[in-house]
Amino acid sequence: MGPPEAWRRALKSQTRCGWRVPAVFSYIIPECLQRAMLRLLHYLFHTRNYTFIILHLVLQGMIYIEYTWEILGYCQELEVSLYYLLQPYLLLIVNLVFFTLSCVSNPGTITKENESLFLQIYEFDEVMFPKDTRCSTCDLRKPARSKHCSVCNRCVHRFDHHCVWVSNCIGAWNARYFLIYLLTLTASAVTMAVMSTVFLVQLVWSDLYLETYVDDLGHLRVIDIIFLIQYLFLTFPRIVSMLGFVVVLSILLGGYLCFALYLAATNQTTNEWYRGDQAWCQHCPHVAKPWIYRNIHSHGFWSNLREIFVPAAAQVERKKK
Repeated sequence: MGPPEAWRRALKSQTRCGWRVPAVFSYIIPECLQRAMLRLLHYLFHTRNYTFIILHLVLQGMIYIEYTWEILGYCQELEVSLYYLLQPYLLLIVNLVFFTLSCVSNPGTITKENESLFLQIYEFDEVMFPKDTRCSTCDLRKPARSKHCSVCNRCVHRFDHHCVWVSNCIGAWNARYFLIYLLTLTASAVTMAVMSTVFLVQLVWSDLYLETYVDDLGHLRVIDIIFLIQYLFLTFPRIVSMLGFVVVLSILLGGYLCFALYLAATNQTTNEWYRGDQAWCQHCPHVAKPWIYRNIHSHGFWSNLREIFVPAAAQVERKKK
């Protein structure tokens, strides 16, 4: 039995630049399981739900519990400054505040009442954002840099992306909250990685200062990197596992933070960057568009950053007052 039509559409939607999910899996997986997987994926990524918010808080709580249980006590015995030990907790408080704001704040929903205001904010480039277009779902005129979010079912001013981790759109009015949330989350992971590394380094320095050990055959061996890793993992498996996790997390978050800062500094959104990048896709002619995107909204580094923390709509309202 072949795959259902919904599964075929899902496979087709994954095609980007010549990459395709192997269709053979649609014949191996039973049809009932395919439908269950599609329903699950639709619920997770195409509806507003609290799944990833709960997962985010659970993972964050587990890491902090492990840090408190393992690292904090040991580092106090090693007389590490309390100022450095408490930094992750201070970052956690700030992070949770801006995480909550990112979840509950209005990203800049376009309504009948504010439609005329948003139409005055940004210039239409007649390429990515043509003038006098309407949203077929909301039946509203589409301001420049706006987009209809199918997950939230609303048009959002200066739409960046829909983030499943906060179950909310990121737009003009909450981009500042999301950026600080991402910054403090990255700083928390980096701080924990540094403190865990400091603890392990001091442990190695105090316990393995002789630089030699006796193996199972009674031979005297020089301590090398492989021995150190084995020794630390056997002695403190949970700390080493946590360190590996937060290091990987720091790299991933750091990369995404750099990308978010680049977008902020150049006054671009993720949606604009992605759509503009499609125009340059030479290996996918059926996706590429017959135009070249030019960013007309960048007005210098400091002005671009100011627009993140003081949205352009707020600046226009102040001038009117």
